[in-house]
Amino acid sequence: MKINNKAPQAMVPDKAIGDTKSLGVKKNRNDAAKTAEILDATKINMSPEARQISKAKKIAGDQSVDEAKIARLQKAIDSGTYKVEADKVADKLVDEHLMLPS
Repeated sequence: MKINNKAPQAMVPDKAIGDTKSLGVKKNRNDAAKTAEILDATKINMSPEARQISKAKKIAGDQSVDEAKIARLQKAIDSGTYKVEADKVADKLVDEHLMLPS
C-alpha cells in the first residue's frame, strides 16, 4: 500500500453544487447548452401504442372493485337469468376497435 502526504480535497456541500455563484464560478452559454442537452437526453418519447399499454396497466392496477355488482352478476349467472345481448356486445367491440390508433 502506498501512502502519500497529500491533503484531502475540500468537500462541497450538496446544496452548493447547483449554486455556482457561491463557488465563484461564472456560467456561460456553453454551460446552459450542456444543461439543455442533458435535459433533452433524459426525456422519454413514447409511441401511441406504449401510451395505450401504460394507460391499460394503470387501469388494470386500479383496485376499486364493485363487490355488489359482482355478487349480483354471479347470482344471475348461477340462476341462469343472465342473458348476453350479442348485438350490444358486437357494437361495443366495433366502437372500441374504431377508437384504436391505426
